[in-house]
Amino acid sequence: MKYSPLLALALALAPGIACAAPSADARREIAQLIASLDGSQCQFQRNGSWYGPADARSHLQRKYDYLLKKNMVDTAEQFIERAASQSSMSGKAYRIRCPGQPEQTSAAWFGARLQALRQRTP
Repeated sequence: MKYSPLLALALALAPGIACAAPSADARREIAQLIASLDGSQCQFQRNGSWYGPADARSHLQRKYDYLLKKNMVDTAEQFIERAASQSSMSGKAYRIRCPGQPEQTSAAWFGARLQALRQRTP
């Protein structure tokens, strides 16, 4: 298959323009989301195993750092969708269980945390 030079140039540039770097507000929100799990008594399930908050924070921070290097995240919503919702390897949804609360998907848990953060921030 033969590609035109214009198509080849567009494909070469596309990864670099897919997302901009996160704004200061987005970086703050993402840091607060990661910290909210680390500061909780909740457990985090990935690929069928449960992890404590510190291990979960470390895992999500590594995923976020990877996405930043690849220029693939510029909002807190993208962080939730691309790093905090499911395993990149297996595709299985992450889950969170907290004392006194029903187990839920991590996407729902982080989405609720983000909404609460935004309601508190003027």
